[in-house]
Amino acid sequence: MKTKIVGLTGGIGSGKTTVAKMFANYGVPIYIADVEAKALMNRSKVIKRKLIALFGDQAYADDKLNRTFLASKIFNDKHLLTQMNSIVHPKVASHFKRWLKKQTSPYIIKEVAILFENESYKTCDFTITVVAPEDVRIERVIKRDNSSLDKVKAIIKNQWKDEAKIALSDFVVYNKSLQETEKQVLDIHQEILNNIQ
Repeated sequence: MKTKIVGLTGGIGSGKTTVAKMFANYGVPIYIADVEAKALMNRSKVIKRKLIALFGDQAYADDKLNRTFLASKIFNDKHLLTQMNSIVHPKVASHFKRWLKKQTSPYIIKEVAILFENESYKTCDFTITVVAPEDVRIERVIKRDNSSLDKVKAIIKNQWKDEAKIALSDFVVYNKSLQETEKQVLDIHQEILNNIQ
């Protein structure tokens, strides 16, 4: 039986990674696209060469990806962000395909921040969106990333609204309290297993 792909997404600070870890507790393999993208941006000579061509030598500092510099460049420039994504995303996609071939579980979770925005949800068998109240999300991100309120609000404004994601999702996790979230994850886990057996 072919391993099913379950796409997991949600706005910044919604708790995607927390939810992914809960699925991992049930033995579900997890692929976090952002983590893999960062690793590839540091590891791949091809990506490195292309990013330096796009952003200049400052794209890397001490042979490591200069994330602060890149973030400042793409923060207000959608065109640059699109160009960067067109360099990185195809590499992540082929890395994911290789990873998927090695999996033997009934399904895997693929966590992608822009699952719907970049249309990669079309390659998934099921999709899950994690939502949380905006004030909670803002508080989490400020704490986690040591970020400013304005910066977090700008990121949220650039992302799809929850309603748009929910409309395209098979499942929704309302991530307010950990206990409730764990119960929702277990229910979804069982429902996915029932659907694919």
